[in-house]
Amino acid sequence: MSEQQVKIGEQVPDFKLQASNSEVFQLSDYRGKKLVIYFYPKDMTPGCTAESCDFRDFNSQYAGLNAEIIGISPDDLASHQQFIEEYSLPFLLLADTEQEVSRMFGVWQLLSWGGKEFLGVKRSTFIIDENGVLTHEWRDVQVEGHAEEVLKALQ
Repeated sequence: MSEQQVKIGEQVPDFKLQASNSEVFQLSDYRGKKLVIYFYPKDMTPGCTAESCDFRDFNSQYAGLNAEIIGISPDDLASHQQFIEEYSLPFLLLADTEQEVSRMFGVWQLLSWGGKEFLGVKRSTFIIDENGVLTHEWRDVQVEGHAEEVLKALQ
């Protein structure tokens, strides 16, 4: 996949990733629905758990707006399955273990934590419309209130 970053107002290139339902998620299969795709660093960590649970708690309101929530992280399917079971997450989590989709969205970046630098996912959320066009983006997301902010953008 190219290093070209997707931009608002442009078609998001079709991509495939392994999904937590043991199937292959393909973006083009979701035409006709809005997608809220949130990228998060790691399953079972405090910030990622809070964010995922917030999206879970608003899931029915998203569904009422013809929007599907999808979480993406570099974790594998076994980790995703444990995360889903532990927190009753009602949406798919995708395993971007090679960081191809994270790079496409420009969220795989050099980060620093505790005085150390490393490559990882910068917490970010994107809305893709029914035609596969990127319409909204939030980069460097602060978890508190974020799921509600994204919901308001859909309304």
